[in-house]
Amino acid sequence: MIRISGVNIQNNLPITFALTRVHGIGMASAKKILKGVGFDKAIRSHELTDEQIRTLQVFIDQNFKVEGVLKSEVSDNIKRICEIHTYRGWRHIRGLPVRGQRTRSNARTRKGKKRTVGALSKEAWAKVDQVQNSSK
Repeated sequence: MIRISGVNIQNNLPITFALTRVHGIGMASAKKILKGVGFDKAIRSHELTDEQIRTLQVFIDQNFKVEGVLKSEVSDNIKRICEIHTYRGWRHIRGLPVRGQRTRSNARTRKGKKRTVGALSKEAWAKVDQVQNSSK
């Protein structure tokens, strides 16, 4: 098992798929990395030598933001737009969809569980009726 950018990668995977296990590297980026380093796409991760792994690691570190660096940058960007109170920042703060999706009929995952507003349960109505009847 090899380790690239702090991520353990399975031995039997082709290197293009293996690189996609690293946060911030997709298929397109993996192909660019292999082209930049000069490796064959069909090579499997267990066939890489230590020198090739070091070459891959250096190339990724110089040309891509991955794992913790990428996550912290995204987090900082979200905090910044929340602090300056942009429209997107307000949507993040309120827990609503940020990119223009409709919320009248969807967005249940983002908004959370439904909460009843302005309606009472049967037990609450019974208490209200009891209070009203006793005051008459």
